[in-house]
Amino acid sequence: MREDGGKQLRQAVEREAGSLQRAERERPRLIAQTAYLGSLALLFVVPVVAGAYLGRWIDSLFAGYSTRFTVSLIVLGVALGALNVYLFVRERR
Repeated sequence: MREDGGKQLRQAVEREAGSLQRAERERPRLIAQTAYLGSLALLFVVPVVAGAYLGRWIDSLFAGYSTRFTVSLIVLGVALGALNVYLFVRERR
């Protein structure tokens, strides 16, 4: 009976060791995590900056000092950037 218990224990330990080794091999490396975070940043920042430039250009076409389009398009850029990040993260899961 004792040999049977030792055999089961050895099998359980080997299974756990194999699962730990597999997890170590599949763990994302620092460069992969950096690239992932950089992608998220670009997906968020590009629509915001594009909205700011486009809004500033449209505001410059009208007489007087106005920031109506600049602010509106920055807010729209934030919303689009957040949607981009959400869809990208959801797709990667």
